[in-house]
Amino acid sequence: MIQDKIFKLKGKVQHYAWGGSEYIPHWLGISNPGNKPFAEYWMGAHPSASSTITVNAAEENLFKLIQQNPELFIGEKVYKAFGELPYLFKILDVQEMLSIQVHPSKKAAAKGFEEEEARGVAINASNRNYKDKNHKPEVMVALSEFWLLHGFLLEDELLKVVQTVPEFKSFEKIVLEKKYKGLYEHVMLMPQNEVDALLIGLIKREIQRKKNNELTRHDAGWWVAKLYENEEPLSNFDRGIFSIYFFNIVKANPGEAVFQGAGVPHAYMEGQNVELMANSDNVLRGGLTPKHVDVPELIKHIIFEGIEPNIMKGIDLTSGEKNYPCPVEDFGISKLELNANETYESEAASLEIIVVIEGEMQVSGTNTITAKKGEAVAILHGETYIVSTQEKLYAYKAFVP
Repeated sequence: MIQDKIFKLKGKVQHYAWGGSEYIPHWLGISNPGNKPFAEYWMGAHPSASSTITVNAAEENLFKLIQQNPELFIGEKVYKAFGELPYLFKILDVQEMLSIQVHPSKKAAAKGFEEEEARGVAINASNRNYKDKNHKPEVMVALSEFWLLHGFLLEDELLKVVQTVPEFKSFEKIVLEKKYKGLYEHVMLMPQNEVDALLIGLIKREIQRKKNNELTRHDAGWWVAKLYENEEPLSNFDRGIFSIYFFNIVKANPGEAVFQGAGVPHAYMEGQNVELMANSDNVLRGGLTPKHVDVPELIKHIIFEGIEPNIMKGIDLTSGEKNYPCPVEDFGISKLELNANETYESEAASLEIIVVIEGEMQVSGTNTITAKKGEAVAILHGETYIVSTQEKLYAYKAFVP
């Protein structure tokens, strides 16, 4: 019988090649003698890498516990709506650029999943686009200066790019006549030998400009040089390079957030963040990756319009809590910032996870759990709890709104 309502939660590290080797081990307080990449730390109940919670002194798989007793762990309302814990909470350390990606809407994901099932595409096949029927909106809050690509540039800015980058001069007519979709289809469907002929001079020039300190991270060329400065290949260039010039380059400062909805092309480029997303693996890629890129499928789902990135500063709710509003039902995220001897009180509307970035906290309700930097707690649906601290506390909370 489970008496407690508050538990220590242990996440799972993902060692993807693009991750840094210092930030997450340092935050977790563990050594990394082999210098392995620690890319992501997952907190949640994803079936492939579920967190564990400590129940009666034993580590139990959260995914299995929710399956066995959903009403107790996530509440009847959330279970009826989603059939699972609908979010996955992460800490990311991005050292190398991630693939350019777009996430489908819920309706499109369900349709794509059924079509691939009917065609008999294996769920783990490298050319599989839809791993489940869910959408995958996500929000990130920067823990350091964080750089990402997010949506197409506004039209006048895009025109300026094609007019000023010599290799893109021939694209001006396409932008004027066929707009965003015409331009994107043109570069994504261009034969590889033409891509190579177009980009080789550009890449060499950007590498030289970066060496000469003529570029900053605000310039597309800085990222192109970062991609190729250590290898300088002569062919088979990644056509994701076009997107670096055509999309907004966004810098988020610590505590600032960016939401990525369905259809918005994006890519994380550098830095550390807290990420919260719907529990899905549906990603349509558009380059900067050796993985499967299905251009026709990708083009079906992209929002072909210029956007002004919305960098959220957060809204103060109660003393010590700042919320980043997201236009989805699957998840919500708040930052908790308390000074010594301050408290924060709440009631868990679903299973909530609070992760400590700096400091130490006591979470008290039916029982009391202490968690320090690099640790997280899970709080069961319906529990009223108080967070207190004797030093400065800086934490993030994931919940179902």
